Amino acid sequence: MFRLAVAHVGRSDARRFCSGSPAQRLRQSLKDPKILVAPGCYDAFTATLIDKASFQACYLSGAGVSYSHTGRPDIGLVTATEMVSRIAAIAEAVQIPIIADGDTGYGNAINVMRTVKQYEQVGCSAIQLEDQQFPKRCGHLAGKELISADEMAGKVRAACDARKSSDFVVIARTDALATHGMAEALARAELYVSAGADVIFVESPAGREDLEAVASRLGGRVPLLANMVEGGKTPLFTNQELEDMGYAIVIYPNAILRGVAKVGADILEDLKKEDTTRESLHRMRNFKELIK
Repeated sequence: MFRLAVAHVGRSDARRFCSGSPAQRLRQSLKDPKILVAPGCYDAFTATLIDKASFQACYLSGAGVSYSHTGRPDIGLVTATEMVSRIAAIAEAVQIPIIADGDTGYGNAINVMRTVKQYEQVGCSAIQLEDQQFPKRCGHLAGKELISADEMAGKVRAACDARKSSDFVVIARTDALATHGMAEALARAELYVSAGADVIFVESPAGREDLEAVASRLGGRVPLLANMVEGGKTPLFTNQELEDMGYAIVIYPNAILRGVAKVGADILEDLKKEDTTRESLHRMRNFKELIK
């Protein structure tokens, strides 16, 4: 009877039916020795692509939302309300865990508490908070400025206090490596772990040496997140290489968005040249494939 019931629900529904809440599954993944790969989405449709490709989590990129919603880079333009709206839509479309960019928490520790409550309420499984000043900038852009380590630790504590379920994951990101160097980045990471962070994300390592330094200091004590940004400051490593270094999660925040931008531009160029989209069909999913 149980098998029959699962056979008549979709992939995401079956996953929910069998394995607990998305946040619980994310928590379990953090204990798994296998690295969790979370491709980036920017709306419900791109989240369904990730789900249909059988990835076990998706990452809602603030940069992706900024590009898709405002047409501008990740320079602090997206609001908490806009992110919450995207999370709600994604949570209706898929049942895999949603790890969502929370930027700076959109204010001080009190604002962080409200942001966490709203994210969790609409179906988010994890929030990522960073120690930049507002307005923040993409971690791979120059010109970042940081708040004090103590203020960020207060935000981490506030996030942990605000969550309704202990399964909700708080990810603390430090951008200090690019602005102050490795020693400061590691010191901040240690402080954020003490404040209650469930996962640590040291942004913009310049290469293997930096990634291994972070893992050497913190690996085994707290799950670590690696950020693979195509064309960013960190070279691209395979998921297996990152797992071997000691990382528990890897995100690809805007790989899909970059692909859409390239293919979309190529299709438009073909339309301009050929006066039809016939020459671009090989780049598209057809009508029937798209509505499946």
